[in-house]
Amino acid sequence: MTFASPWAFWALLILPLLVVQRLRRQRHRPGLAFSDLSEAARAGRSLRQRFLQLPFVLRLLALALLITGLARPQQGIEKIEQISHGIAIEIVVDRSSSMAETFVYQGSKMNRLEAVKLAFHDFVMGNGKELTGRPNDLVGMVAFARFAETVCPLTLAHGAVDGFVKQVSLVSRDERQEDGTAIGDGLALAAARLKAADEESKGKDGYEIKSKIIILLTDGVHNAGQQNPMQAAALAKDWGIKIYTIGIGDAKKSSFFGLSQGPDVDIRTLSALAKETGGQFWLASDGKALQEIYETIDRLEKSEIESIRYMDYKEHFRNFVLSALALLVLALGLEWSILAVLP
Repeated sequence: MTFASPWAFWALLILPLLVVQRLRRQRHRPGLAFSDLSEAARAGRSLRQRFLQLPFVLRLLALALLITGLARPQQGIEKIEQISHGIAIEIVVDRSSSMAETFVYQGSKMNRLEAVKLAFHDFVMGNGKELTGRPNDLVGMVAFARFAETVCPLTLAHGAVDGFVKQVSLVSRDERQEDGTAIGDGLALAAARLKAADEESKGKDGYEIKSKIIILLTDGVHNAGQQNPMQAAALAKDWGIKIYTIGIGDAKKSSFFGLSQGPDVDIRTLSALAKETGGQFWLASDGKALQEIYETIDRLEKSEIESIRYMDYKEHFRNFVLSALALLVLALGLEWSILAVLP
């Protein structure tokens, strides 16, 4: 146990002074003169007389406990805390109806959106293999169809991220008016969130954002929203944000007769977005490719970690103060009852 204010123990010097003062007072206590006290001496002292000094002793103990409480006794456990000078990462996910197409991830068939969500989880939390997780990075998510929305705010509390991500769903049949692919709005919203987080962290002790990135995952062509994708990329570039783009699906759709039906992923735009901001573009035609892309990003974007040592203290002054009060109450109770002394 340690004490945060050990100087308070100087007050313990009051205790011997109080003892000396009481002894002096007892010596000068007024009394009556008797010619012979031998018979009184042989009578001895009663049990009550023997404990007459107990309230005074209890007060001394109470004062000692109060002084110890003022010294702030603490009990601590030494810990190592890692303060991360890390990366702020916004995942921008397409949830339009086209993301309902079948996709195979880790041997299981699911729609593209569910595969993207699982891959995101492995990237953030780790998969026990190549991906070790991003425990020291701020992570957030923006989802878009015709409109963009913040699904998960940027946070270091990654345990809460899954709960937010589970709420992301495909545009349903009842929401056809919300269907679309607003890539520009999704990027602009994510960039704004990253810029705000960066401004907030400046000048504060603790977490420092070293770099900011956006990971965009989409299977379509921009066709909705107010912001053009390249306009959003220009904003991101001005704010020092790098964009990594991942196209989900194949470069071209094929008909039943093997004839090309046009692009499934807008490779030109996604490549331009990445090039404009210093990022990279990949095409993920299956789950294995998507996982390998995340492994590449994980290697490209590494966090810097600084370890610091600190003590996690628990204050114990309350126990001493409460014990002192209990002793004072006991002393008063004895003086007012069985140890009461008449003048």
